[in-house]
Amino acid sequence: MKCKMVEQGYQPGKCATIMPDGSIKPACKAVLKKEKGLWYRVIKAAHLSRPEHYFSIYMSGCNHNCLKCHSAEFSQRFNGHWMSTEEIAEMVAEYEKNVTVWEPRERVTMWHATDLCRSCGSCILRGTRGPLCPNKLSVEQVVLSPQGFGPARNICAYTGGDLACCTEFYAQLTEKIKEQCKNMWVLFETNGFALTPENLDVLKAAEVDGFWLDIKAYSESVYRKLCGTSNKTVLNSPAEILDRGFVLEVLSLYIPGWVEIDELEKIASHLADVDPNIPFTLLAFFPAYKLKHVRSPTLHEMLKAYFTVKNYLKNVKLGNCHVFAKTEEDWKILIAMVGKEAIG
Repeated sequence: MKCKMVEQGYQPGKCATIMPDGSIKPACKAVLKKEKGLWYRVIKAAHLSRPEHYFSIYMSGCNHNCLKCHSAEFSQRFNGHWMSTEEIAEMVAEYEKNVTVWEPRERVTMWHATDLCRSCGSCILRGTRGPLCPNKLSVEQVVLSPQGFGPARNICAYTGGDLACCTEFYAQLTEKIKEQCKNMWVLFETNGFALTPENLDVLKAAEVDGFWLDIKAYSESVYRKLCGTSNKTVLNSPAEILDRGFVLEVLSLYIPGWVEIDELEKIASHLADVDPNIPFTLLAFFPAYKLKHVRSPTLHEMLKAYFTVKNYLKNVKLGNCHVFAKTEEDWKILIAMVGKEAIG
């Protein structure tokens, strides 16, 4: 089977997947298969995730090999069990029965999740709301999941390894979910590499609702060193996504020595040229995978990056705040500088 990206005239991804026997296969051949018209994917896990407050489906195999990958144990390796699109859709339909917050389509994002709840669990465990609580939910809407407390929103997300180049699988899965569920939105967490116009048209026809786009770097040289691929399609994708009526949010990581303020400013400027209202999350990197030797950003660095990005984009939040705000004094400074609403 020829690479789907190559068939469309693009460069192939960095998609080598380590199999249980130690051999290596392209991700599309390692973790995807089609039998009797039904697609199957290797699934690592599926549950209500935090702080996203939606049902996440963690998929094995990826078209990137990012040095900072936080899910390498299953995105770079065959890790999980085979499930058909029908079986996955059944899980989503079962989750829908326990939804506690019904969101409109324009809020099919991770960015909007912290508007509702910060996952502290104080209202359940102590009977009082936490200091960052948005005061939007009743106690009855807060439930426990494998990753902590929060609401259950009517959203399911494709996450983990990204194989958007194999759109037929995602299209069929989305159609199955929409058939089995009454009011579930579908969010695709993606690196954007395979979001070509042709692939986006397929996903649009299948009724995918939105994308959480991870722009890992602006400069192609940095991107290629970090992820192993070109980022031309990634940078083109925000305009293509919005042109088709999808909901879009974007995230980028501050990685000291790799993706710092100069890169983040270019990303923000690029997005602002498309639409300055695009929700943007600036995440703090923490050591992982092949960048375990790289430190996390400091509070000062994250604040400087935040205000730089805010020069271009109107809706910006900081994420992984515990990584750089380690003391009570740090938190006081952070809240005073950006406000509670900017803390994701």
